[in-house]
Amino acid sequence: MARIILERFLQEHEETPPSKSVINSMLRDPSQIPDGVLANQVYQCVVNDCCYGPLVDCIKHAIGHEHEVLLRDLLLEKNLSFLDEDQLRAKGYDKTPDFILQVPVAVEGHIIHWIESKASFGDECSHHAYLHDQFWSYWNRFGPGLVIYWYGFIQELDCNRDRGILLKACFPTDIVTLCHGVA
Repeated sequence: MARIILERFLQEHEETPPSKSVINSMLRDPSQIPDGVLANQVYQCVVNDCCYGPLVDCIKHAIGHEHEVLLRDLLLEKNLSFLDEDQLRAKGYDKTPDFILQVPVAVEGHIIHWIESKASFGDECSHHAYLHDQFWSYWNRFGPGLVIYWYGFIQELDCNRDRGILLKACFPTDIVTLCHGVA
């Protein structure tokens, strides 16, 4: 709502229509808005936004990080050798899953080269966006992988197993390692 009101205000008070980047900049830093009352109202809207505001972003980021740490601990507990996102970026990769396994494993008969942690519920809309923006890129670069939706997912979305993207709601308990043992 704040975006719409800000756009209309700027259209009425400026000669040229504002660009999207200018509006985004003003939403991030309302002190750039020329009208003080509107700047304060936009600030209040942004701070109190319970779905997309900066506080919610911080909480989502913290929960996501917490689940990545949990996944790291589980990988270490199973003695699986891996590279994390930071190590991969240091090697020059731009799009990376959370973990690349240095030695692939099998889960439910499927080979896994990488694991992505999602501290969310896998609904149809977000999963299709992740497939397009992330998972297929990982598959193209690193081979088949596993996505863990820690808060569950719609079962019908797990339809790309044969193409190399496996979905789980928890860390798998039946990991088969190269030495043919269950980790």
